[in-house]
Amino acid sequence: MKLRFTKMQGAGNDFVVLDATRAPLELSPAQFRFIADRRFGIGADQILIVGPSPAEGIDFRYRIVNADGSEVEQCGNGARCFARFVKEAGLTDKQRIRVQTLSGVIEPELRSDGRVTVDMGPPVLDLARVPFHPDGLSAPRQVGSAELWSLPVADRLIEAAVLSMGNPHAVLPITQFGVEDVDQAPVAQFGPLIEHHPAFPRRVNVGFLQIVSRGTVRLRVFERGTGETLACGTGACGAVVAGIRLGWLDERVDVETRGGQLTIEWRGPGHSVFLTGPAVTVFEGEIDIPAQGA
Repeated sequence: MKLRFTKMQGAGNDFVVLDATRAPLELSPAQFRFIADRRFGIGADQILIVGPSPAEGIDFRYRIVNADGSEVEQCGNGARCFARFVKEAGLTDKQRIRVQTLSGVIEPELRSDGRVTVDMGPPVLDLARVPFHPDGLSAPRQVGSAELWSLPVADRLIEAAVLSMGNPHAVLPITQFGVEDVDQAPVAQFGPLIEHHPAFPRRVNVGFLQIVSRGTVRLRVFERGTGETLACGTGACGAVVAGIRLGWLDERVDVETRGGQLTIEWRGPGHSVFLTGPAVTVFEGEIDIPAQGA
């Protein structure tokens, strides 16, 4: 089966975008894995499937599939690339669009400076909705208005702030690892262990957070189903929300990732989180998809 695609990236977080607005597109997890494979397929952290409006007042819907073939609820960098794609493909003439995702409706807006701002909605702080099950864990440490939970991992306790940005996040201050620079954080060691920690029934994205100032942080994220990526939009949102609640950050924060800079704004509980950053088309093409994937 031949498939047209667009390759895009947002701060180095890369995507294959597929247009399913005119006809349904059903692929198996194995076929998604083939597309995402960087040697045999196109290569991507995630695959975005653009669909038609599901209801009045909604412009599009889209699905997000990880490199391992699993579907996820939300992706901030993907949302920006989605907005850039539908505009460049002539699917809309709007600057601000409403998009249905598995976790709800988001509103990306294309800016005159070439960046895209996404209203990601309010963060989810209710642990059951993250979902996070702290049964058997020690009582958390209260810092500011946030809680730091101690997770038993590899014969030690790792402190994490837990929340959801439509998908679950555990935010880890890197100073607990005895390092001051996020480049030295043990992402490869602890990322997969925390991703699969039993307290997170749907797994979790793991953010390693370095505070530079009240308006700047550095961040590395180990994404569930993908591994460490150059940037994670929802991870940046989650890290800033956690940092604000812990009393460490102001309402507007620049997040420096390995792939580029993202800007996050949050005014506190009850308010939406706004994510601003780049969205770039890399190339377009056509690929032959094996019947059963790779």
